[in-house]
Amino acid sequence: MVTASAMSAPSPSVQSLLRPVVSVGSVNGAPTPLAPQIAIEIDDVDFCYGASKALHDITLNIAARQVTAFIGPSGCGKSTLLRCLNRMNDLIDGARVTDGQIRIDGVNIYDPRVDVIELRKRVGMVFQKSNPFPKSIYDNITYGLRIQGESNKARLDEVVEKSLRGAALWDEIKDRLHESALGMSGGQQQRLCIARAIAVEPEIILMDEPCSALDPIATAKVEELIHDLKKQFTIVIVTHNMQQAARVSDRTAFFYLGKLIEYAETKVIFMQPANAQTEAYVSGRFG
Repeated sequence: MVTASAMSAPSPSVQSLLRPVVSVGSVNGAPTPLAPQIAIEIDDVDFCYGASKALHDITLNIAARQVTAFIGPSGCGKSTLLRCLNRMNDLIDGARVTDGQIRIDGVNIYDPRVDVIELRKRVGMVFQKSNPFPKSIYDNITYGLRIQGESNKARLDEVVEKSLRGAALWDEIKDRLHESALGMSGGQQQRLCIARAIAVEPEIILMDEPCSALDPIATAKVEELIHDLKKQFTIVIVTHNMQQAARVSDRTAFFYLGKLIEYAETKVIFMQPANAQTEAYVSGRFG
């Protein structure tokens, strides 16, 4: 229940949900980057689908402008947690966070005053299966901006080129912008979906097994793209591919039966895990 005082309080600023991602200090007069700031705080979160509890007391901090991988066997809760980060689970009847908080820049994103549509502009998502709209490549990229009211052709053209360059697609399709996006290859369609996500300038990008339907060459291109995108965005990726997690992520969280088993730098998870379950999973002994 929201109290009268809470109702009268100003709404959290979703436009400024994220603080600047890196603090800069000074050593001998020269600027030097400090430790990366926290983009997402997940604090004691429980989550249920109806009467079934899917997540148990999940606590972890996700650093800004890094890639964080969620790994674990099917049904362990990693995709559920990912969808909690932009409230995509709100679309499922009976699905709800029953305890704890998820905060972005100190704002609880499940506060009733938070505009969910605005939140999803700031926290974009790329799904397991590429889902381009049955429109032109150009219209796919500009869709989000147009529903926000942007109609300036020069501005739209600028965003299309910038987004496609950001998704490493511009040189491949710059002469096909007004052709159907459905005529692109599977790997190109997935990178188009990434370009569509970054066109509205989010701070965080969520990726739910973005390479599971791609061939090795297309997968390598998406992984290379992820490496480039983390210079600008905070990325959280769910993957079943252990090698992929090792290649693309800075930190890795291992989940099992809805619980966070271990969370550390990726090299630690794969080389010196502290938990026997983690070691068994990353070494292929179960999962």
